[in-house]
Amino acid sequence: MRALVTSIDTDLPGHVHHVLAGYFAERRAQTDAIGPDFGDAIAALSEFVLGGGKRVRPTFAWWGWRGAGGAADGPTADAVLRALSALELLQASALVHDDLMDSSALRRGAPTVHVAFAARHRAAGLRGEPDRFGLAAAVLLGDIALAWAEDLFLTAGLPAAALARAIPPWQAMRTEMLAGQYIDLLTQAHGDESPEAALRVDRWKTAAYTVERPLHIGAALAGADPAVIAAYRRFGADLGIAFQLRDDLLGVFGDPAVTGKPAGDDLREGKRTLLMALGLRHAAPADADRLRTYLGNPDLTDDDVTHARALLVDAGAVAAVEHRITELTTAALNTLATAPITAPAAERLADLAISATRRDR
Repeated sequence: MRALVTSIDTDLPGHVHHVLAGYFAERRAQTDAIGPDFGDAIAALSEFVLGGGKRVRPTFAWWGWRGAGGAADGPTADAVLRALSALELLQASALVHDDLMDSSALRRGAPTVHVAFAARHRAAGLRGEPDRFGLAAAVLLGDIALAWAEDLFLTAGLPAAALARAIPPWQAMRTEMLAGQYIDLLTQAHGDESPEAALRVDRWKTAAYTVERPLHIGAALAGADPAVIAAYRRFGADLGIAFQLRDDLLGVFGDPAVTGKPAGDDLREGKRTLLMALGLRHAAPADADRLRTYLGNPDLTDDDVTHARALLVDAGAVAAVEHRITELTTAALNTLATAPITAPAAERLADLAISATRRDR
């Protein structure tokens, strides 16, 4: 299966890309047999999956496997790599649906799936409403990505005992990811401005399926003892929240050339992040009221975004979130330092913790 000459340890993103490209090619015969229109839709999904992303989830899962004693090479390692690559299909499903729910126009500097399919409908002069067509297409393509993630994971060629150990955390991860998405949706609907609500969304929408459960799955595949799994989960929960808090800051203060989304897009989408919760709690009443007018306003100008940024800085929200990121990352690294994890995984995971939370990622 593995045609790349580099080792998995040294070029994990490249190997994951290779697996995913091969998997889409494997499914091509079935999709083409259904019809060229469906094949075109799957080609768009393939482009979305293969066209970007840092492969964060498979990376944490792989080092979870390695840190629990899993081999770097050989038939079992190849099967593990294939299974863990399914996390990118799960991520694609989450992104497509999240962009749809947030009405996001751009992802990685390109039109989001629902926007792109609305444009296809419009350009072809089809019947009905283009935007409604785009929404429906995105739902279905996100569902296909979720289904194919399951297919790839279960048919990766894992030893039966390893697969049996990994299925419970895999199933828990899927449920937690969808639960987190619903909690986020409900939090926005309630207009809950509390920091506690924001952190609950971060815990279940991001931390669980970005770091904690991928590490758990990798460890389970390797047959890790409970102490290793417990350490991974503590490390993953803390780091996963720190990862999301960094994303929250980038969503307001990030460079569009780096984030792939317009400046201040999180403000326009009305995301009630910890950054915004702290800003609303600690700003002067008039400033808090102004922030509320910015939150969820799709017509924000660049000047509005600049003003919102200044209000968040003045309220101390930015400094408080930076402090929280440092606290969580430090706690994660302390857990890692005392965990019974084999080399070189401990060092690589520590490096990942720093890179996942740095200001310029």
